[in-house]
Amino acid sequence: MSKTTADSPAETPRADPSGDDQDLGAAGSQLSTAPVETAMPGSFGGNRAPGLTGWLAWTGREALGWARWMWRQLTSMRVALMLLFLLSLGAVPGSLIPQSGTDALKVSEFQDAHKTLGPIYQKLGLFHVYGSAWFGAIYVLLFISLIGCIIPRTWQFVGQLRGRPPGAPKRLNRLPAYTTWRTAAEPEQVREVALATLKKRRFRAHVAGDAVAAEKGYLRETGNLLFHLALIVMLIAFAWGQLFKSEGDKLIVEGDGFSNTLTQYDDFKSGNLFSDDDLVPFSFNLKNFIGTYERTGPNRGTPSTFQADITYSLGAYGKAEKHTIKVNEPLEIGDSKVYLVSHGYAPVVTVRDGKGKVVFHQAVPMLPIDSNVTSQGAIKVLDGYKNTQGVAEQLGFAALFVPTYAKGSGTMFSQYPGLDYPVLNVTGYHGDLGVNSGVPQNVYQLDTKNLKQFKTAKGAILKAQLLPGETMKLPNGAGSITFDKQIKEWAGFQVVQQPGTTWALAGALTAILGLAGSLFIQRRRVWVRATRSADGVTVVEMAGLGRSESAKLPEELGDLAALVHDRAPTKTADTSQTADGPRAADAPKTADASQTAAALKTTDAPKTADVSTADDPKTPTSDADTHASDSGVEPPVPAEGAEK
Repeated sequence: MSKTTADSPAETPRADPSGDDQDLGAAGSQLSTAPVETAMPGSFGGNRAPGLTGWLAWTGREALGWARWMWRQLTSMRVALMLLFLLSLGAVPGSLIPQSGTDALKVSEFQDAHKTLGPIYQKLGLFHVYGSAWFGAIYVLLFISLIGCIIPRTWQFVGQLRGRPPGAPKRLNRLPAYTTWRTAAEPEQVREVALATLKKRRFRAHVAGDAVAAEKGYLRETGNLLFHLALIVMLIAFAWGQLFKSEGDKLIVEGDGFSNTLTQYDDFKSGNLFSDDDLVPFSFNLKNFIGTYERTGPNRGTPSTFQADITYSLGAYGKAEKHTIKVNEPLEIGDSKVYLVSHGYAPVVTVRDGKGKVVFHQAVPMLPIDSNVTSQGAIKVLDGYKNTQGVAEQLGFAALFVPTYAKGSGTMFSQYPGLDYPVLNVTGYHGDLGVNSGVPQNVYQLDTKNLKQFKTAKGAILKAQLLPGETMKLPNGAGSITFDKQIKEWAGFQVVQQPGTTWALAGALTAILGLAGSLFIQRRRVWVRATRSADGVTVVEMAGLGRSESAKLPEELGDLAALVHDRAPTKTADTSQTADGPRAADAPKTADASQTAAALKTTDAPKTADVSTADDPKTPTSDADTHASDSGVEPPVPAEGAEK
């Protein structure tokens, strides 16, 4: 009935040096907008004319040629992938080595511990990877490479969309998927049927000469371009976020508040282009912190509830609204997000002078040093205190707090993070705290350089372990310190403002979508040629060409051929003289549609293909060769007495 070949698919078929197949390159061209790789040339200047003018002209041609060649290399896919790999590789030190923008203290500790590596890392910029010159150079080169790659490919793809599929090559049997049959239908009728069939299958099709040219799978290149555009969007969003970001930490005790200004932060860092005006104007108060913990089992001490109840308002005169901030459930106000990151206790302490006057009364935050919230801190009385001689002094107390004290252990380590048996250990100092020296100091630690310890009458260091409500008296009537029964809790918040995150997310999703389209959609072309042979019978040829290797192309061509064959069936033998012999009588009918489709879908080349035809385009094709034994179609049976 018909003849179907399925050679090994190739991205671009071999061009025959003969003139007959010169047009195969046009038929197989522009299946991709990828730039053509160019080898390194020897010289662009060509022949140099004598004299200074000739040398200048030759130098100009040479410089321009090399510049163009380097630009082609930079905008090639190979270099873009190399730069993307280098960017990923360069980000590794930023995750393994402490960064000065994130934790300057750890950087200092690393340099103190590694006297040899520290200076080397500093010179290489490994303590500030994302702000280093080499990381920025890779980033900019990748950005330029992507833009230089995508702009010409986009215009080329737009031109392909506005154009039409190229016409059929002269030798369709050279293509990877091929089938042919003879029919009694007119060539014009076959082309009309093929055109309607291909358009129904969403091919872009048109009649070009004696054949119908069709193409499908433009979404593959669309996905490829979307992927590259998404990468550019992600790079811009990342750069925008790093340049304009801000990140600050604030510790707030229950009952206190916070206003989003620079002076309110305990710690603050921002991008190079960030300004104070970029801060979102809002404020909030911490009403209550709720923290509960598992009491039994292997998870004893693990938080089961960890939330902060706040009231916040936007702007100076905004309406106050209630909100609960939980772990990984931040408060979002404009471009800012407020995260709950830490928690601790703030015992309320009262300090009196020798006359009983209250000189200090407030909750003192203690910083946890272990998972059971064993905490340490400093109580600093800066003003209002006078010693027994009436001289103004400053008081300081080194404090250690445990929410659950282990009786009889003799150690100040908490056994459970909840307030089961709170104890406050204090050691007193007096003198100059050093807060007026102009040198920054940690508010949670004492600088004892200019301080003297309080001592008992026996000369021992004055210290005490206080339960809620207990008081430690200072020697010689110098005053007292009381651990009040009220114990407040504090919460640590991190306010992050990083623009561009939405664009980065959109770019990532678009990149995944575009990559899926470029991987799973095949761009392919199909040609249907219908011509009248010397004996007056119409010969139909169908062939397909894909962008890449795929076993689906012969299957799809078989489906299309079956649809066209239904309306232009194979011509059966009649009583007229054929090219191979005398008339045939009482020939059987053509096989039904299911047998036809099965034959056209065949992709087993050794069984169905005329190997000599597929490999050697010079070999003529016999119209009577139907390969009926493999296609499932019965061959014509000669009448009795006819010549064999």
